Amino acid sequence: MCIVRFYEPTSGAPGDGCRGHNAGMDTTEDDIAATAARWVVEEGLEYGPAKARAVRQLGLPARTRLPDNAVVEAAVREHIAVFCADTQPVELQALRELALVWMERLAPFRPHVSGAVWHGTATRLNDVFLQLFCDDAKAAEIHLLNRGWPYEVGSTTGFRGEVVDVLSVRSHCAALNETVGVHLLIYDADDLRGALKPDAQGRKPRGDANALRLRLAPNA
Repeated sequence: MCIVRFYEPTSGAPGDGCRGHNAGMDTTEDDIAATAARWVVEEGLEYGPAKARAVRQLGLPARTRLPDNAVVEAAVREHIAVFCADTQPVELQALRELALVWMERLAPFRPHVSGAVWHGTATRLNDVFLQLFCDDAKAAEIHLLNRGWPYEVGSTTGFRGEVVDVLSVRSHCAALNETVGVHLLIYDADDLRGALKPDAQGRKPRGDANALRLRLAPNA
């Protein structure tokens, strides 16, 4: 069984550490965030591994306090603005269009897109993460089987810290001329209400197909 590591932008998430009040500590956290952002954008690493790699690269003690994901996300946006401003918007558009294709294919399961594709920091190195809210946990898997769409079964940590099943498919993205991973996280239908609560930054942490169409609209 494969393990899919999933990032959803949060601020002060458990295990991420928090910003200290000491100026030197803040500088260290900013250095870690900036270095991690480079690995996120240029190699497609998830935030956790990118922060760990940044600590090693900077020669810091293993137990160094880490910046929270909100700080890393801000650094990612800055890195994109400086180094990828001409390419990233096109790549993000392509991934959002691919996400919408799969959301329409999986409409009976209340799909919601999350992560970098939803929040706008995705590049061609990112996969697409969709969360399905199912009345029957096996229904989405049967749906894929009936349509002949190959998939792998895995698991990951859900948005409440619980283990959830993941169905991973590979899908060709014509706009990027690449194959992209599309990961379907399986939740109970009752989980949808809690999933729509704003995150620590007051943003919607995920969106349905209509919300994604709005972000795909010109001048959105």
